[in-house]
Amino acid sequence: MYVCGLVIPVPEDRQDDYRRWAEMSAAIFKDYGCLEIAECWEDFVPDGKQTDFRRAVAAKPGEKIVFVWQVWPDKERFAKAEEEMHKDPRLDNSGAPPFDAGRIILGCFTPLFTMGRDAS
Repeated sequence: MYVCGLVIPVPEDRQDDYRRWAEMSAAIFKDYGCLEIAECWEDFVPDGKQTDFRRAVAAKPGEKIVFVWQVWPDKERFAKAEEEMHKDPRLDNSGAPPFDAGRIILGCFTPLFTMGRDAS
């Protein structure tokens, strides 16, 4: 198992646009081997004393935080998919995403511990 996580600031009034964009991109990611995606819209994101999700992505007033994780079979499959997806015309023809892609935080992780799923 290999996990890719993202934190994305999205204008609050673009939630429906984001959902459509997420559904479209999830179908493409699935074609390349992604096992699971969770796209989570902000419900409770408190301001921190030193840092927090909003500061991390330079969120502007009126933006909500989306927290995403993708589960891939392994790091190698993720890397191959990333390379192949950048050549896929479906992503080029999908239109501009409903958020400022320059402020996304992305990180990939090898699980140390999981509960509730097979970690193989």
